[in-house]
Amino acid sequence: MLKKNAETIVSIRDVHKSFGQLEVLKGVSLDVKKGEVICVIGPSGSGKSTLIRCINALNNIQGGEINVCGIDLTDPKLDKLELRKRVGMVFQQYNLFPHKTALENIIMAPTMVLKQDRAASEKRAFELMQKVRLEGKEHAYPGELSGGQQQRVAIARSLAMNPDVMLFDEVTAALDPETVKEVLVTIKDLAQEGMTCILVTHEMGFAREVADHIYFTDNGVIVEHGPPKTFFNKAKDPRTKEFLSQIL
Repeated sequence: MLKKNAETIVSIRDVHKSFGQLEVLKGVSLDVKKGEVICVIGPSGSGKSTLIRCINALNNIQGGEINVCGIDLTDPKLDKLELRKRVGMVFQQYNLFPHKTALENIIMAPTMVLKQDRAASEKRAFELMQKVRLEGKEHAYPGELSGGQQQRVAIARSLAMNPDVMLFDEVTAALDPETVKEVLVTIKDLAQEGMTCILVTHEMGFAREVADHIYFTDNGVIVEHGPPKTFFNKAKDPRTKEFLSQIL
């Protein structure tokens, strides 16, 4: 949970991003403090996923500045591997290796990238499987798990790198309604433990409950933002009001 006077861990200043002639981000700025939970919401094509991918340097930006954990993402000598040790990301598609067990999926990065001892990595993987409420499924293959279970393994895999920030890009979008809740509960647990989280989500009830701050994007700009109570009950911008009236 957000602490008073917490340091800024992600700083985004006037960020522009285009794909060819299409300008997707048109001068986006926001700050995320350590331990804060940020939800980014908005219609499809509003730039939400592009923004979150820029924070992990999966998308390069054409203008502005992004600083994550003291790392300048516009530095031509940016060490993306070093950045991704600090910033975990979970995608809509789970991207698990189908021929490896849940446990093997989780220990791959710590053993291969961080060069951790295998026994220590396995011990941590068992702890993470317990954290995401999947104890007993360590030796199951992705094909033997439900979508929600696979997504929780993907979360555990990201946590195995001990990141400072977790990014979630519409992680429940591909799930059936029954399994959405189990993934959201896992993210809620992380938030309550003080993990800095940035989520692109369509789950408004979850955003209302968990977020410290909500950003509404439309057409590549941040239209309105605020704490959930203010945002959902006292939205000012007509575009925000229209969006909320369609989904609430």
